[in-house]
Amino acid sequence: MKGRVKAAVAGANGYAGITLVNLLARHPGVELRQLSSRSFAGKPYASVFPLLDLEGEFVPEPDADGIDVMFSCLPHNVGAARAGAWVDAGVRVVDMSADFRLKDPAQYPKWYRQDHPAPSLLSKAVFGLPELHERELPGAALVAVPGCYSTAAILALAPAVASGLAGSDIIVDAKSGVSGAGRSPSIGVHFSEANESLGAYAIEGHRHLPEVTQELSALGRDGLQVTFVPHLAPMTRGILATCYFDLKGSLAQLQDAYREFYAGQPFTRVVAQSPTTKLASHSNLCLVNVSAQNQKAVVTAALDNLVKGASGQGVECFNIAFGFDRKTSLEGPIQWP
Repeated sequence: MKGRVKAAVAGANGYAGITLVNLLARHPGVELRQLSSRSFAGKPYASVFPLLDLEGEFVPEPDADGIDVMFSCLPHNVGAARAGAWVDAGVRVVDMSADFRLKDPAQYPKWYRQDHPAPSLLSKAVFGLPELHERELPGAALVAVPGCYSTAAILALAPAVASGLAGSDIIVDAKSGVSGAGRSPSIGVHFSEANESLGAYAIEGHRHLPEVTQELSALGRDGLQVTFVPHLAPMTRGILATCYFDLKGSLAQLQDAYREFYAGQPFTRVVAQSPTTKLASHSNLCLVNVSAQNQKAVVTAALDNLVKGASGQGVECFNIAFGFDRKTSLEGPIQWP
């Protein structure tokens, strides 16, 4: 399209929104027209973004008038009721919540405790994982950016499942930094609660699990049994997913399958050693290592939960949907340590 894309960010004061605004502010093809936040309404952008050269005040509610794309960082079940009006107004939507990730509306009462407010939109949403759905993104009216845990798990497992080299019983052991819980205060992420502590949660079933099952099953494998257990780690950001499954074939065959599957992918890289979260921190990379113990495959994946696990992936999908180079505003120097 001619000129810069006029963008709005709904819910710009949370961690995903803050990360997103910082990425969009340096995007040469984007004009940030509007940032919304109920808690910061009427306050200058500098109250949240003191280092960005942004002029304006937060509005309490997002307004699609004069906007080309709405990045929705609103909480689950909040943006879904508004997305239909945005789409009907000709505004394309990149949704960072879970509202449009699952294709089956019957899944939402189970995992999100209410019926879906706009089930007719589910069939229109493209699951925003470019490594699997790049061809569906150009021109997409509604993009559902996947969860951070599910991004790591799907990218760790997709080549094995697609190649038929993975057994049907898969275990995903994943750790996340506390920023994955969002910016709103809660006792479980207070410093004195989370520091020097590591624990599992949602053992009975995490809401990112159906995303993982949905996407892996779509690769042509019925009957997959995925056991997913998340853990909260005493770090600010990052996800490490360690995945185990019976290996149907040799390790060399499995490694070749991963290299072929991700050949040409700019952000998912197969690396020679098990990655650390810090290696992927502040980047849009997902780093994947493929190893084995006897006939049990061990695949590890590391990413930044706020970038490739959220806002960076949203910008990546936006770039594809609007015809920009996929890497625009997402390439930065690797930071270590």
